[in-house]
Amino acid sequence: MLNRYFHIEENGTSIRTEMLAGLTTFLTMAYIIFLQPAILSSDFAGNPTGLDYGAVLLATCLISAVTTIFMGLYARYPIALAPGMGENFIFVSVIMTLSSQGVPNAWQTALGIIFISGLIFLLLSILRVREAIINAVSPSLRNGIAVGIGLFIAFIGLKNGGIIVAKPGTLVGLNSNLICPETAVFATGLLVAGGLQARHIRGSILWGILASAILALCMGELKYNGIIGLPVIKESAFLKMDLQSAFSMTCLPFILLFVFMDMFDTVGTLVGVAEQAGFMKDNKLPRASRVLVVDAAGTVAGACMGTSTITSYIESSAGVAYGGRTGLTSVTTGLLFLVALLFSPLIGTISGYPPVTACALVIVGAIMMKNAERIDWDDYSESIPAFLVAIGIPLTFSIADGLAMGFISYPIIKIISGKARKTNWLMYLVAVMLLIYILFIRFHTN
Repeated sequence: MLNRYFHIEENGTSIRTEMLAGLTTFLTMAYIIFLQPAILSSDFAGNPTGLDYGAVLLATCLISAVTTIFMGLYARYPIALAPGMGENFIFVSVIMTLSSQGVPNAWQTALGIIFISGLIFLLLSILRVREAIINAVSPSLRNGIAVGIGLFIAFIGLKNGGIIVAKPGTLVGLNSNLICPETAVFATGLLVAGGLQARHIRGSILWGILASAILALCMGELKYNGIIGLPVIKESAFLKMDLQSAFSMTCLPFILLFVFMDMFDTVGTLVGVAEQAGFMKDNKLPRASRVLVVDAAGTVAGACMGTSTITSYIESSAGVAYGGRTGLTSVTTGLLFLVALLFSPLIGTISGYPPVTACALVIVGAIMMKNAERIDWDDYSESIPAFLVAIGIPLTFSIADGLAMGFISYPIIKIISGKARKTNWLMYLVAVMLLIYILFIRFHTN
């Protein structure tokens, strides 16, 4: 039955290979189970966002399982999905921005933004008009966003690891007290994960987290909560979206941003995995629309469950490298996310101590820096806005503000350089909305 449905023999693979490939993909991306609850439950300053840790953990595992299994059964590709790294930090940045404007229950409005962006993406996927959105933001600007988020993630990782601290004279600097448990735990995880990553060992980030956790446990820094058990939820996030507040001019730039990010992440992952596995036929991917529909539906469902944008994971390439070629790989990965729910106390123990997961943020940030080579540095009308985004995100400690620097400057520089007609009209629209937001909404309310 499995062979007939997934065409296993036709793809030159076997049930055993497919299941082991699914396990490989899961081990490679399992770090999101530890990071997502920690990221969404507290902001960049360590203050509660309003989202409950246990609720986010439950939502992360459930939506990752459901969407990945759906991908395997419907699109029949070995592509796994989960809350996107980068999008989750933007989500927290939106919560902080809305909170600073006095919006009550900002996390509920942020979930409403995710829900609406998911519906838009779903509609675009069904109508097959994704090309207009993909072409709206130039490759250089897209990759500048990825670089900026990578730097930002790594910066937060170094901060959580006790390496970088606030210093009045220079804003930030190296911690003068590096001989402490926090830095020892962080350094252990970073060296283990970095070394294994360099050796192309599957699940290197996860092994780095586990190495940090073991050392922290031996040093008495972890509060042991047990191993087996389901998440403890103090406040449910299910269907808590505030759609009324999300439908506003204040939130419109964020809605468009999440649509862009989800579209680009999905297409980039889709092309990368498809090329690696040899799925492309006549420069086109069969059933591509199904992949986009699953991805968009996952974002809508994820917002209902209480988590940020769901996207296809490039870590799926690890399972493809092992030999996964069919949807059975994705089904296996999805089932393992459900199994992970049974180990919620262990996950809470590990992710409850920031230095343990800090190494993962730095490694993910380093991986995202690879996007810098895809920026067109010879065309200054492309590279300068991309650079402003990349440097603006970590220096303003705000993804939204960094994006505004690049998106507002992009069409202006294009006009001055005589390339106005080569710029997509959507970029002018987004720039105007962001400029109005920055000048008359954000800082006015602050």
